[in-house]
Amino acid sequence: MASPLKIKIQLYCGPEIAMGPGKADLLDAIRAHGSISAAGRAMGMSYRRTWLLVDAMNRCWREKLVDTVPGGGPERGAHVTPAGEKILAGYRAMQVAATGAAEPNAPTLIDLLRDEPLTPDGAPS
Repeated sequence: MASPLKIKIQLYCGPEIAMGPGKADLLDAIRAHGSISAAGRAMGMSYRRTWLLVDAMNRCWREKLVDTVPGGGPERGAHVTPAGEKILAGYRAMQVAATGAAEPNAPTLIDLLRDEPLTPDGAPS
């Protein structure tokens, strides 16, 4: 069974989410695939959704996190910039630290959790 503990960190730029778990995963996918559209396909996202997330990241940070060169070939496609790599590494470190800080209390809380929620009428599901 997967752990019921999930720490979700989001960094905001005004009302916009500048970085969160999904955007960090997208940066990892862009790094792996060298293409924004291929990264989106690998994550099961639409082309439009993928590009909107990249655009939001690039607008929220002082430097672009993803840079693109149109066309095909080895020098083409998308790559995570040095600033993007730095921000991604910092974000992943925050995730590890937050999870580590929560883990000492997690067993006590997990022991008190039901396996499944009760139905709205209070009966077991």
